[in-house]
Amino acid sequence: MGRGTILVADDDASIRTVLSQALTRAGYDIRTTGHAGTLWNWVSQGEGDLVVTDVVMPDENAFDLLPRIRKLRPDLPVIVMSAQNTFMTAIRASERGAYEYLPKPFDLKELITIVGRALSRPRGIGIALGEEVEEIPLIGRSPAMQDIYRAMARLMSTDLTVMILGESGTGKELVARALHDYGKRRNGPFVAVNMAAIPRDLIESELFGHEKGAFTGAHARSPGRFEQAEGGTLFLDEIGDMPMEAQTRLLRVLQQGEYATVGGKAPIRTNVRIIAATHKDLRQSIEQGQFREDLFFRLNVVPLRLPPLRERAEDVPDLVRHFLSRATREGLAPKQIDAAAMDRLKRYRWPGNVRELENLVRRLTALYTQETITAPIIDAELDVAPAPAPAPAEGVVQEHDPLDLSGAVERYLKRYFDSLGGALPPPGLYHRVLREVEAPLLGAVLSATNGNQIRAAELLGVNRNTLRKKIRDLDLPIIRQTAR
Repeated sequence: MGRGTILVADDDASIRTVLSQALTRAGYDIRTTGHAGTLWNWVSQGEGDLVVTDVVMPDENAFDLLPRIRKLRPDLPVIVMSAQNTFMTAIRASERGAYEYLPKPFDLKELITIVGRALSRPRGIGIALGEEVEEIPLIGRSPAMQDIYRAMARLMSTDLTVMILGESGTGKELVARALHDYGKRRNGPFVAVNMAAIPRDLIESELFGHEKGAFTGAHARSPGRFEQAEGGTLFLDEIGDMPMEAQTRLLRVLQQGEYATVGGKAPIRTNVRIIAATHKDLRQSIEQGQFREDLFFRLNVVPLRLPPLRERAEDVPDLVRHFLSRATREGLAPKQIDAAAMDRLKRYRWPGNVRELENLVRRLTALYTQETITAPIIDAELDVAPAPAPAPAEGVVQEHDPLDLSGAVERYLKRYFDSLGGALPPPGLYHRVLREVEAPLLGAVLSATNGNQIRAAELLGVNRNTLRKKIRDLDLPIIRQTAR
């Protein structure tokens, strides 16, 4: 049974009643109010051992009240509830010193557990972050994303090593950047390096730097990513692709807090927070002898699993609106998605996750003249190639051959013009269509070559400088992740 007085503030009488009954049964004394002013009077008079408050109240927002509570009674834990279940809500709660953030609707058992933990915690523990950033880096109100937001909010004031797990396209780098941008190292650099995009024999030099003459071609000293990230955050993307030799050196850095450049002798102390990410099952890699178990435990201090988009389909409308708004800000014509089309998007499996959805929205805004995107357009865009049929008899042409790129493009363009209802598309169609074919081609080749641009250029039959220019000009997320 709990002991202590809890001050509950919520403008919804039914929520006050439910909380009062549940917390009373748990052994606490309860005082409830529907106004922030009354809550402040109680707090300023020294009443209460813990506060549970909604954000939006008729007379004052709890986020405006929290700094005054923190200043007057810094040891008074405050649990914030909100139906505005966004990443920024969780961050604002932490920025203003809330002990915990709970999205509505919440589980009463979880609330009682948090209350007990808050009342038994050592005094003097608080969270103080910097100013808000207007751009919201993560989108979604699903329960799965709420768990991510709350975990991230608790990590903002720490330097704990984080391992971000998730399929390609789920937003692992966005989470890493948010942990940096809203954390205590936000004034330091954020340096990202993709292990899969660096030739294996250059990874150690890339991470730790090298001295002049350390190897053939080392004409001058070059700083590594650790040195570039000093005082900030180093994001090691696709850590599962790091070769064993580099894993050993990274483990030594994590254990001893120092490293040596390639060809260098003097140890260099480092002050860097490590955030790693992978789409691989590292435990399976350990069993196969491809990843060090001791390094895994050093990196996996706080694991964060990002759910694939198919597990949070309710977030698709928010994501679509966000990407449409971004496209409008970039100068493209404003678009809206009708209800039937949105339902089609929510039912799709999204093998490429959020990145695939973003690319689809970019394509819709660039190629279609209609102000409203309808279900037939979505059906045409998400059309899946038919399964390969048995090989036809000699001399017989197979209809709709899945490997017939020319035929697939022809069918796509026919559906595109049919969807215009007799109208003509805006000028520039030639270059828009070429871009839509070129981008996935480059992405597929870079993925097949593990981001090796030399091999990719050879496979494509283009000059390496031409490939680099195309990667830069296309500026697609799928390209940026695999080639640096």
